[in-house]
Amino acid sequence: MTSSYTSLRRLAALTLLAVAGAAQAGTAIVIGGALKSDNDAVWQRIVDEAGGAGARIAVFATAAANPERSADLIVAALNRRGALAEAIPVAPRLKDVDLQARLNDPALIAKVRASRGVFFSGGSQEYIVDTLQPGGEPTAMLKAIRAVFDDGGVVAGTSAGAAIMSQMMFRDAPDNMQILKGQWRDKREYDRGLGWVGPELFIDQHFLKRGRIGRMLPAMRAFGYTLGLGVEEDSAAVVKGSAVEIVGARGALLVDLSEASSDARLPAFNLRGALLSYLDRGDRHDLKTGVTTPAAHKLREPRIDPASPEYKPARRFDNYFLDILGDGSIVTAMAQLLEGPTAEVRGLAYRAKPRPGDLSPELGFEFRLYRGPGLVGWLSSALGSDDYTVLKARLDVIPVRMAAPLFTPLAPAP
Repeated sequence: MTSSYTSLRRLAALTLLAVAGAAQAGTAIVIGGALKSDNDAVWQRIVDEAGGAGARIAVFATAAANPERSADLIVAALNRRGALAEAIPVAPRLKDVDLQARLNDPALIAKVRASRGVFFSGGSQEYIVDTLQPGGEPTAMLKAIRAVFDDGGVVAGTSAGAAIMSQMMFRDAPDNMQILKGQWRDKREYDRGLGWVGPELFIDQHFLKRGRIGRMLPAMRAFGYTLGLGVEEDSAAVVKGSAVEIVGARGALLVDLSEASSDARLPAFNLRGALLSYLDRGDRHDLKTGVTTPAAHKLREPRIDPASPEYKPARRFDNYFLDILGDGSIVTAMAQLLEGPTAEVRGLAYRAKPRPGDLSPELGFEFRLYRGPGLVGWLSSALGSDDYTVLKARLDVIPVRMAAPLFTPLAPAP
């Protein structure tokens, strides 16, 4: 695993070096996937950032299984909010189409160049990078998209369209435990992205729903990132330079590994001292200063500070999370850490039933969340649900050996 991680770091370093000097003039809107058609906060923000009513937006359904249908739905959603969106028919799954001719079509390139925004659909992100950046080299079409961004335009993407936002990306890696165990390969589970958010930030999507903290942490360590942003479904992060704003239905998890360390003596992935912050809708964060400003409705509520002499736990009981990679479990655990009776919360990541090809079926990981300097939060129900903002929860990830089988039935009494 050591040699694998060394090669990952080498690839990432070369990729980041190649783009380190690039200015981030435009706005990247990173959508965590499963974007609903009635999510006005996200759709309208895309249009507004592109210039408002009449904004020309080029739609790429390059990643989609059904490009025509996907593009039509996106174009309709944007146009209902006042845009002048148009599909750009460049996708490997379009039938009876000369893809190379489309990529170099002067008329299509001119349409993209005249736009103030570009939208990438969901689907399979490998189709985007393989089509627009084959072999790591930008096509004429990708250069036109970059020109829109460099002129101050918007690049938005959902699901697969969000995965391509960082310089390194997951290409096809649905198995969190496989990544935690170090079983991943270049051009299979990971690849180079398109880098709309700049070289310092790693992006992942469908984040809370699919427990992708399990794959983000080892990826960040392997690629040399200190900051990662995992965006939840039906939510978006609007990134302008170092400024991040969360909009939509839920939020995003900010991972900070600037103080984290690992024990090289352990034969599996491990981590100590990571910082996790859950940014909810309306929250803002500055990547350079590290300062988070909660949404206005949060600031009208008392700040929750476990280190304060006046602190009283709002929860009487604590839970051990038997599936810390389950739907929303990591944020639920962070909220428990903030308001619970104990100074730490623990949970397991493991596979109860080994899968074919699993080289370490007995390997699991304990996630230990604990309090430290800077842990604060807010809770508000102003938007109709209990919404938390939690800043600077500390996290250790400890490799453990699981029993096989994990349990056995009790025998009847004699």
